[in-house]
Amino acid sequence: MLSFSTLSSFGAPFKFLMIIIARSWVSVLGGLLISSMMSLMLNGETFGGILPILTVVFGIFAFVANLLRAYCQLKARGMAVVWLLISLIYLAYLHGACIIFVLSIASANFLLVKIFARTKYFSSVLWTFNLFFLMYNRIHEGYSFSTFGQHWAYLDHFRGTFRWHICFNFVILRMISFGYDFHWAHEDSHFDQKKHIQRCHICKAGKACYLHLQERSVQNDKFSFSIYLCYLVYAPLYIAGPIISFNAFASQLDMPQNNYSVRDVSWYGSRWLFSLFLMELMTHLFYYNAFAISGLWKQLSPMDVFIIGYGVLNFMWLKFFLMWRYFRLWSLICGIEAPENMPRCINNCYNLESFWKNWHASFNKWLVRYMYIPLGGSQRKLLNIWVIFTFVAVWHDLEWKLLSWAWLTCLFFVPEMILKSLANTFQAESAFGEFIFRELSAVAGAITITCLMVANLVGYVIGLSGINWFISRFLQKEGLPILGGMFITFYVGTKLMFHIDDAKKRRHQH
Repeated sequence: MLSFSTLSSFGAPFKFLMIIIARSWVSVLGGLLISSMMSLMLNGETFGGILPILTVVFGIFAFVANLLRAYCQLKARGMAVVWLLISLIYLAYLHGACIIFVLSIASANFLLVKIFARTKYFSSVLWTFNLFFLMYNRIHEGYSFSTFGQHWAYLDHFRGTFRWHICFNFVILRMISFGYDFHWAHEDSHFDQKKHIQRCHICKAGKACYLHLQERSVQNDKFSFSIYLCYLVYAPLYIAGPIISFNAFASQLDMPQNNYSVRDVSWYGSRWLFSLFLMELMTHLFYYNAFAISGLWKQLSPMDVFIIGYGVLNFMWLKFFLMWRYFRLWSLICGIEAPENMPRCINNCYNLESFWKNWHASFNKWLVRYMYIPLGGSQRKLLNIWVIFTFVAVWHDLEWKLLSWAWLTCLFFVPEMILKSLANTFQAESAFGEFIFRELSAVAGAITITCLMVANLVGYVIGLSGINWFISRFLQKEGLPILGGMFITFYVGTKLMFHIDDAKKRRHQH
């Protein structure tokens, strides 16, 4: 058992080395608040606790679906019917009689899209309908059958094992995706396929990358009710995602993904198993969460508190990394490639933009395609982020703390965007000018990481009640050198990330 005396005996040099290893502690308070909803989605059970039964269920699903696809030579419509039947069995267990609510709202959305898709009122109707049910479902906690009449009250005893209105948040995103992809299918596409193929090494090799599948509109017959419902309730991605656009899903329902061979999928699964083993080691050998939850951090030094916070952050990252990759793995086995939700390690992000591109990345792609671009894109970036992050907060839950997080995140974003805009206009005319620019960028990255690290400590280790303790400890003689050393560490770490990015660019160029 790890004791306080053992922890304090490591000494300052070792502790400072630990902080150097933790160089790019980039976390936003809300980033983890948002992901904490995933734990709620497991209905009180840990992911590891239901992992064996999930594996058996998805193994059966994958075997049946792939066997029928191969034996009956099924294409989009046929596979849609197969996956729809399988997924409805899955939903019947999860939600019981509440599956009626899911199918009723989804059917109403389908009718609205078909009626208004070619009118100028389409966006207003689609967003009004989906935002209404997003908030109404939460307010009423998924409704009660008794409110529709006492003769329906007996159905309240068959509500399944999973709260349907929590999972329905993902269904909302899919309904909006279907609506816009159907709407844009009747307009001229701005996506230059030839130019994209020339630049994309995946498409150049004769395959189809996710961006190509998403931007290339599918044939009109793919926007049928059966394929639409199959997309909404597709079992491997239903509970937690990753989020996939309708175009990309329907394309792969017709022609299964070929970017990952059997060997690639096997290697992907092996890496997941190794990550699961790593999680088990962290759970049994490190006590970051115990220190954070119990409040024992108050008895530790400021350096120890930062190390604990770093451990909590990486534990959270690995936890959701495992969850998202597990569901994506089964989707790959079944022939559907979804975007990777954790494409980059959290310790290799030095600004807010890169953080959000690599934490729940599929949601980021969805926001860019269906909100950011329709709102005006980069031309109205300073305004768009307020709308987008407010939606992200409401999408997760109707709580003031989430709205506060969203608006604080926007305040973090504003200076970063202004600095990036200035940096883009700055043209280094000499080697010295480029050196100065790079140094200033590293300092800016260190400042951003430091601010976000403090926010994460307040949110997930010391809490709001510990702010006074934090200020009193770190503004004293013992705390100021730690803050200074931490800033220098983040500065060095940011420069190291610059070199990593440069190496990747050179590798792609060659």
